Amino acid sequence: MVAQTRHGGQPTPTKLVFKEKLVTKSQTTDTYLRKLKALHHNLTQLEQDTVDTASLATVSRDVILPAILLHSDRGVKAYAACCLVDLLNLYAPEAPYEDHELVDIFKFLTSPNDTYFPQYFHVLESLSTVKSVVLICDLPNADGLITTLFRDFFALVRKELSKQIESFMADILCALIDEAPSVPSECVDYILAQFTDKNISSDHPGHRLAVTICKNSGDKLQPRVAAYFADVMAEHSEDEDLTEIRKAHELIKHIHASCPNLLHSVIPQLEEQCRTEDIHVRTLATETLADMYADKGGTDLAKKYPGAFKTWSARMNDRVASVRIKAIESTLPIFSNHAELRDHIESVLQMKTLDPDEKVRAAVSKLYGQVDFETILHHVPRDHLQNLASRASDKKQSVRTETLKTLGKLYNLAYPLIENHDAAAVRQFSWIPNHVLPLVAMNLESRPVVEQTIYDSILPLPSPLTSKDKSAEIEVDEVRWTDRLLTVMNFLEDEKPNSALLVATNLKSVYPTPYSRYLDACIANNGGVIDENEEAVKSNLSRLIKQHSSYFHDTAKAAEDFEGFAELNDQTLYKLLKKCMDPQTDVKTLVKRKDEFLKRLADKAVGIAATMKIFLRRATYHIINQSSIPTLLKRLEEGQESGASTWASACAQRAAVLLRYVSKHLPALFKAHQNLLTAAIASEEQNLLTATCLRALSCLIRYDSELASDDKLQIQRYARYAVGPGEKHAKFAARLLCHTPNQSAACGRAVESLADSLEDAPPNFLVAHISALAQFSLFAPDAFEAKSDVITEFLVKHLLMQPSPLPEDEGSGGEEEWAADEVLPDLYWAKILALKAFRNRCRAYAGTDKAGLVSEPALKMFLALLEANGSLSRTVDEDPTLMSRLRLTAALSLIQLASVTPVYSTLAPYVYHIDTCYEVRFNFLTKAFAILHQQQVPDVYNIIPFLTVHDPEEDLRAAASMYIVGAINRRAAETRTKFIATLFIRFIHFLAHHPDFVETHQDLQDHSKYIRNYLELVATADNIPLLLVSAQKGKTVQDANTQYNRNFWIMCELAEEITRAFARSRKWPLDAYPGKIKMPPDIFKPPKSLEEANKNLAETYLPEETIKWAKGFFGGVKGGVRDKERKPAKRKAPATNGHGAKRSRKKRKSRAEEEDDDDDGINDDEEDEGTSRKATSDVEMADPHENDEGDDAPSGEEQLGRGARQRAKVCACSISNGVSLG
Repeated sequence: MVAQTRHGGQPTPTKLVFKEKLVTKSQTTDTYLRKLKALHHNLTQLEQDTVDTASLATVSRDVILPAILLHSDRGVKAYAACCLVDLLNLYAPEAPYEDHELVDIFKFLTSPNDTYFPQYFHVLESLSTVKSVVLICDLPNADGLITTLFRDFFALVRKELSKQIESFMADILCALIDEAPSVPSECVDYILAQFTDKNISSDHPGHRLAVTICKNSGDKLQPRVAAYFADVMAEHSEDEDLTEIRKAHELIKHIHASCPNLLHSVIPQLEEQCRTEDIHVRTLATETLADMYADKGGTDLAKKYPGAFKTWSARMNDRVASVRIKAIESTLPIFSNHAELRDHIESVLQMKTLDPDEKVRAAVSKLYGQVDFETILHHVPRDHLQNLASRASDKKQSVRTETLKTLGKLYNLAYPLIENHDAAAVRQFSWIPNHVLPLVAMNLESRPVVEQTIYDSILPLPSPLTSKDKSAEIEVDEVRWTDRLLTVMNFLEDEKPNSALLVATNLKSVYPTPYSRYLDACIANNGGVIDENEEAVKSNLSRLIKQHSSYFHDTAKAAEDFEGFAELNDQTLYKLLKKCMDPQTDVKTLVKRKDEFLKRLADKAVGIAATMKIFLRRATYHIINQSSIPTLLKRLEEGQESGASTWASACAQRAAVLLRYVSKHLPALFKAHQNLLTAAIASEEQNLLTATCLRALSCLIRYDSELASDDKLQIQRYARYAVGPGEKHAKFAARLLCHTPNQSAACGRAVESLADSLEDAPPNFLVAHISALAQFSLFAPDAFEAKSDVITEFLVKHLLMQPSPLPEDEGSGGEEEWAADEVLPDLYWAKILALKAFRNRCRAYAGTDKAGLVSEPALKMFLALLEANGSLSRTVDEDPTLMSRLRLTAALSLIQLASVTPVYSTLAPYVYHIDTCYEVRFNFLTKAFAILHQQQVPDVYNIIPFLTVHDPEEDLRAAASMYIVGAINRRAAETRTKFIATLFIRFIHFLAHHPDFVETHQDLQDHSKYIRNYLELVATADNIPLLLVSAQKGKTVQDANTQYNRNFWIMCELAEEITRAFARSRKWPLDAYPGKIKMPPDIFKPPKSLEEANKNLAETYLPEETIKWAKGFFGGVKGGVRDKERKPAKRKAPATNGHGAKRSRKKRKSRAEEEDDDDDGINDDEEDEGTSRKATSDVEMADPHENDEGDDAPSGEEQLGRGARQRAKVCACSISNGVSLG
């Protein structure tokens, strides 16, 4: 920079008035100081434009004499420096010194002086203002002087120096940079050193000085800075250790934060590094650019260098997964802080949710969980979040875990807004529980993570309320905690998440629960010190450990942890766990005891804490607790009030669902609130609240009859409800009367009143009366029998036998086979309930001498309904919507009564109905699965789900397959094999009696699909030899009904060929089965002789064409190519009394399913190729009374979905000692 110049046109020059000689012999320091001060004062009085420079000649030579410049006194040097800068100012733009003298002068001037700060301030100010320092640029060794000046200035600058001195220094250094032909590399090093981690601070003066220089002289520094970083890359590009390159990148980021204009030529270098083949350098450059885009000037940077931004964003699609991951992770601050860049980044992230690498997908899910909540709420489209949520069912666990964590975190943060009905939060996040809840049944590996998401984020236990008094007991907000459950339920959209939520409450289980039985076993084990029955105690504990560990993905680790907990034998832990599992524990106590249990367990054995935490979560009631009951009742009452808001009404409906579920599965929760239930029904109003409370009371009294009230007014109130017009009220009041001790007289009076009212009762009263009678028939049979003749006659002759023709005004809509519950006429409901009353009467006499007498008419009626397609009328075409309901009720009644003895000898051991109506099949299978799960009906009924192979609906076939796999896995290992083999031979026997059985190749192909389905679901490499030999040995016995022998032997040969083909397709060895096989004696009888058996074995019954086809059924042998898939031929539906079979499939829960507590269960109210084919003595007839016992397992049933609407054919089949009922 050019120094200031004097201006002409001034009048008389001003001369320096200073006559003394600066240097004399033997002059003292004080004298030097006096003279230099005086000279400095006089020089400052002169103006550059008017000074006579000739008068300055003497002092300008004297002031650079060695006696002054080399004087030992700092004061002398300080004032000499002031004089020198004054002279340079007055002489500007020329200097009165030679180059070598200027070198010494500037070395002298740039030497710091702390003691004489004002003088040094003057020197710096003068050099900054006049810019005389640029004279250095023309001197020899100018680069050295400039470098020294940079070094000294950066060393001198300190926090104690004023900001003005920093400014002077910056001006001086900028002047040198701008005037110098080139900036010395050492100077660039000094500047860049101020951007290292230790100096990078706005409080650091060196950093501030460097920033000022870079901003003022950036254009001149740009090439040198670019060269600096290029040199670093070139020098260290081959290093295995990227330390220096990493330091350079950190430097770039720091520079960008303060002086982005300095990096004009560096950005292209980073862009090129993003494309380099070196993965590490490419990753580092990606991270560096991301950090720069994240800065406050990131948007401007992206716009200024669009090519670099495009190259950087392309790294999210890099061919190397680790680079993609780093690119994704580094977008977080950009995503949060730069709205203009967010859309582009998010569009790429959405594509990355489907990246082929699981770590990339997991990184995307994790990223969304790190973005600040407000950004997600206002700037991320809902469909993007829902797309992300689909990764919660990803095939890889790491992705599922990160996605669930993110979803849970977002919902937990959003809940306060959702609770306050914030529209944006409701729209953006209220759907999350609807998506997460069904995932609890996905697989064992994912289940703990889904559970944790539910219990920690969606429906967490209440947090203790803060209190200043630390000694006070913890308090929790029970009302708000319960309201959160209702809020979540209000946004659940369909049956599946609602069902999953109810299962997650842990209310539905066998009692005592498997969890309490495990705890009792641990207590009995006593750490291995057992006084008596040691073997039984240890065996019981081992069995329970095996059972519980089977619900963990890492079964071995879980079993080890359960054993470790038992070995701890910590009585305090036992007490805490028992308290947590107690249904009578309120939520405040649960919160406290849970924390104590986990803390103590972590102190005692941290290694097993994770497993036991999951166990605790599954064993306790922390979604619905006894503390929930008052709030649920309150919300139900509020929703029934006139003028209640839509939200209040919705909450009331949800509360009713929860209270109904508690009543059905864990009525013990009502024990502490019986007074609330009693008070609620005192009004005797016919509303949802009183119906719900009557249900709860009836279940509670049935659970513990000692809680029953003997108050006469209360009993009279029950009786009035029982004979009243409300169906639910009558039903549960009747049940309540039945279970209240010593109220047989009241029950008798109620039955008599109901019986006398049947004849004249309008349809709505009739429904209520029959509903109550159905309860009396089951729980108070003596009272029912007193009027059974009257009741039975009315129900049969005046109700069931009376036709219900299709209304004339129905038109074409009458072809529908299913109607919604709410539109089904009361008369139809009365007929349905009449069938249930007869079923309950049969159940009431199970095990008594009257069982056969009572059940025979009912069984005939149920079978007649199935055979007649749901109608008892032979002359009138009845409404198909009623017929479908009656078929369903009859079929369910038969399967429920299958466990009743001696009815078992009368009833067909198996009834299965593939109906034309989807809803009939759906509901039948749902109920059948629940009954089969209890293992209280003969094992032969487990062939029901195998028969869905020809069902046109994929969802029903899938649900059946799911049940089969679960049912087999629930069996104990020691009984599972026998169960599979016995069921296989019974299945073959059933197929031989199938009404569709025809001995033709085409029909046998259809039957082969049953066998194939069985093998695909059941067969393993271990049990395939047993299944094969079971099929083979079938030819060594005879059917109990010998007219079916040929059919049965054909099916045995078909099963054998398909089993062999199946084993070949899996490359499983068919070793000889070493054990003996017992054939069921109820459906088989032994051959007349061994010779006859061998003769039968030698004969082939299966057509040759079918044998050849079966050998290649799975593509196993040449020449046995499978026929092309074709739709199987099925027999046509039976007559429908003139009506078509068009059906309606609507996603709803049936009224029968919703209301009947006694419908879900029985007791709930509710070889290789050369294997010899010769008959041997290893075939025995099994003991007809022998029955396998399965393992106890936590209750749970598979939930069914709905498939596309299609039409099925009818196949009503049953077997009774081998005789077809069809």
